[in-house]
Amino acid sequence: MTLELHDPVVALMRQVGRDIVMPRYRNLSADEISEKAANDFVTIADKESEIRLAEGLANILPEAGIIGEEACAADPAILERAGDGLNWIIDPIDGTGNFASGQPPFGIMVALVDSGATLAGWILDPLTGRLCHAMLGGGSHIDGERVLARESDGELPIAALAVYFMSDEERANIQRRSEASFTLVDIPRCAAEQYPRLVLGQNDVSVFARTLPWDHAAGTLFVNEAGGCCQRTDGTPYVVGDLRRGLMGASSPRLWDKAAATLFG
Repeated sequence: MTLELHDPVVALMRQVGRDIVMPRYRNLSADEISEKAANDFVTIADKESEIRLAEGLANILPEAGIIGEEACAADPAILERAGDGLNWIIDPIDGTGNFASGQPPFGIMVALVDSGATLAGWILDPLTGRLCHAMLGGGSHIDGERVLARESDGELPIAALAVYFMSDEERANIQRRSEASFTLVDIPRCAAEQYPRLVLGQNDVSVFARTLPWDHAAGTLFVNEAGGCCQRTDGTPYVVGDLRRGLMGASSPRLWDKAAATLFG
């Protein structure tokens, strides 16, 4: 079923990127940007993108529910059913802060989830047109080509640590533990960019504190199907609907084990 869905989902995402997202890029007025919470932005493009994606995905697979980031912001009860049955998970613009400030990266992410297990995921970069997708048991692809995750060639593993949703104590602890073992790089503040970096050999390790499904359902599948490793920091799988904090991805199982022992052991 998921293979049959691929072409219509990609066509929908590209249409939304072309017709809704990109016309608003560097073309937003002040009243078209608002803060849902501190440093958590939403724009008119996010809202319009989610509406169009939700309508299109409902037509592609009517029996699936819709779990969208902006719908959940308006009604948090929607998130409570994210792990129940068959659902589309939508991030209409990931990296909204970047998008709102007129700079890359940002992306559109869609996943299909059944009872918490991600069956398929798509990550589109509307600026470059790059499409990453994965099917459960079917591998990971970039622009139609099968990809395998690879480690970077740095002297130390390259780590991008998203610590801004951590407590001061958690942040200080992970930074202290990481200093001697990793080359630390800035995060892109965009999961739609961070997950491909783990597969493409640009980053080796990434840690996330907040694990909302629209940010991570597609990306965790993409990394795992590429032969990397993405799971909870306690070593359990990432399951949509489980709202615990803490998630780590790595370009190989070997590096995941090394990072887990260093950062959380």
